[in-house]
Amino acid sequence: MRAAPSACPQHHPGGQAPDILRPSLGAGVRELCFEAFSVLHSGVSRTALAAAEHLTRRRIQRAREMERDDAFHAEDALPEEERARLSDYARSGFDRGHMAPSGDMPSASAQAESFSLANMVPQHPGSNRCLWEGIESTVRELAMEEGEVWVLTGPVFEGTTLQRLNGRVLVPTLLYKAIYLPGRGEAGVYLAHNAPGLAWRAVSLDGLREVAGLDAFPALPAAVKARAMELPEPRPSNIAGSCENQPRGTPPAAPPAPPERPAPSGNPSGGRIGLILGGVFALVMIVALVRVLGRR
Repeated sequence: MRAAPSACPQHHPGGQAPDILRPSLGAGVRELCFEAFSVLHSGVSRTALAAAEHLTRRRIQRAREMERDDAFHAEDALPEEERARLSDYARSGFDRGHMAPSGDMPSASAQAESFSLANMVPQHPGSNRCLWEGIESTVRELAMEEGEVWVLTGPVFEGTTLQRLNGRVLVPTLLYKAIYLPGRGEAGVYLAHNAPGLAWRAVSLDGLREVAGLDAFPALPAAVKARAMELPEPRPSNIAGSCENQPRGTPPAAPPAPPERPAPSGNPSGGRIGLILGGVFALVMIVALVRVLGRR
């Protein structure tokens, strides 16, 4: 299944929203447009599947002037049966983990929208408050250094025995944050377990496609998707000692190799035609040469 054309192209490179390629993910997906980000939301998992942002140096400067105002709320734009409720997360042991972080939001209204549960997944506190906070901060630093970064963040649901909060909200097994730096023409993906630990893996956009079943940035050239850029090491802030005693952990398994891309269909036949014409030309030349020699 491919996502419908985006209603909020300003949040995606080339104006193209992610393509959902795995049929099991495609059911019940709705696109929600917000002031500073957009979300592909699943009514099956009742979580975000992908949150898209365009971070610029100016935006991060403005975001750093904002004071965080926690105001978690259910998303009224979704049908009631498809939306997560505050009660789903209550006493679950999981954080309401932002996919588009509140720390990226450049205005009070954008920050308020970021606390919609449509922008959340159940995230283990040992992930949310340490490694993942470090990944978010490192990407903001990249935006300050490079001038702009396109970002897509979301969950991965692996296996057939997934946990549901309150029997309703699916708990992801992995989290990803894909970035594209247009100034360098490079892209890469942070991939980490939804669990305590400091381990993570860098993969390409093609690798993410195999793990998560989506094409994060459909408008990018194939060569950019195939190569994982060298990602900076996350720098967690260790707020309130949240990173103390964190295990190193094991990074997620490497994604399976993407299938080979088919060669352009025009080249092989074009080559065969060239060989045939070359053979005919050589035969004509041989006949002409024999005739010339025979007259001598």
